[in-house]
Amino acid sequence: MTASRHATSGRLRLYAQDEADLAVISATLQDAVLTIGDMAFLPRRRRFALVLNRFRWEHLADGSRRKTAERVRTGLHFDGVLKAEARHLKRNMPEAVISLLAITHEAQENGNVVLRLVLAGDGGIRLTAECIDVVMEDLSDPWPARSVPSHG
Repeated sequence: MTASRHATSGRLRLYAQDEADLAVISATLQDAVLTIGDMAFLPRRRRFALVLNRFRWEHLADGSRRKTAERVRTGLHFDGVLKAEARHLKRNMPEAVISLLAITHEAQENGNVVLRLVLAGDGGIRLTAECIDVVMEDLSDPWPARSVPSHG
C-alpha cells in the first residue's frame, strides 16, 4: 500500500495494486455517499471515476468521544477498466444519493479482475479491469458530519 497524508491539511491519498491494498481503500470508503451523477466511465481512457463524501473513520480511530464526526470530499478512480456495468441504479436520476458499503474483487481465469462496488439497497457496480489499479485522494478539507454511520 502506498499512502501519503498532506502534512498541513491531513488529506489522505491511497494507491491500490493488489487485494490487500484494495481492502484498505474499501475500509476507508465504507459508508461514503455520492450521487449517481458523480460517477463516470471513460472507455477511451479505460477509467471509471467517481467523487464521494467519505466518512473519516480514521479521525475517530482513537475512540475519543470529544472528536466531531467528519466527512471529506474524495476522488476515486480505477484504471485499466475494460467494462462497467450497473445493477439496481436509477441512472436517469443523477441526483439520487447512494451509499458505498465495500469494494470487492475477484480474479478471472483470463488474467483480468472483476471489481465490485457494493452499494446499500442491493445496488452495485461491476468493473472488469486488466488489474487492480486504484487511486483514492481527498479533495477538500473535512466538515462536520451530521451523524456517525451505524450498521445496527
